[in-house]
Amino acid sequence: MSALREWSVPGRRADLVAAAWRTGATVVAIAEAARAKSRQTIYDDLKSRGIDPRDRPKGKNMTAVTVEGFNGVDDDQPGGPLYDAVVAKHEGRATAPDSQEFGRMLALSMALGQYNDLWASLAEEEDARTERDRALHLVDVRWEALADPNSKGSWLHGHQAYVRAEDDAHRAIEAWKVAAETLMRLASLRRGEDADRLVDAYEQFILPAGHPPADKPDIDAEAEAAQLHEALHTQHARRQRLAAETLSLAARS
Repeated sequence: MSALREWSVPGRRADLVAAAWRTGATVVAIAEAARAKSRQTIYDDLKSRGIDPRDRPKGKNMTAVTVEGFNGVDDDQPGGPLYDAVVAKHEGRATAPDSQEFGRMLALSMALGQYNDLWASLAEEEDARTERDRALHLVDVRWEALADPNSKGSWLHGHQAYVRAEDDAHRAIEAWKVAAETLMRLASLRRGEDADRLVDAYEQFILPAGHPPADKPDIDAEAEAAQLHEALHTQHARRQRLAAETLSLAARS
């Protein structure tokens, strides 16, 4: 990913994008590192290197980012740096942080909590989007299979597979919508949206540690899902008319 941020040789971006993808980086992270204008640029780069983004296995494990021993998850639990700092202060140890340092530690922990939540949600939205696009593509595959003269199965069985694929696509759109809406409800670590002390911690400690910016995309999940549902309904209605004509001809023959 660091090489991708510094790429300058023309034509190398696609190679670096492919390399980052193979290490498990998400499209969102790659797009940010490459300063790409849209995710589609990254999808195109992956496809140019023979990679189908839809084929990535599910279940990516997101490891919480850690900075200075903080992860924003269990820092205030026994053994965590915030917990230890409070104990040191209570016991009057010389190593106990003063109020200013403790405030910095607390802000870093909170910023990391938001950062890790945001990255986890970005990955979930990307997985749901990939599954949504895969389901939509399968609808077309099932429909085209009905016109294959070499198909060994019955036309009715093929049509049933198409109908089920169409229903699955609607479900996948809704699943993506839920993931996208969850993402959009999260804080963005931007000034004006979060407390400045959290943004300071993000800019001064998390980013300089080499972690990629967690930029939340602008998604209108309600509108996008509605458009996809409508397009699918319209396409299905047209195909059903064509299927009815086929059945009518078959009945007369």
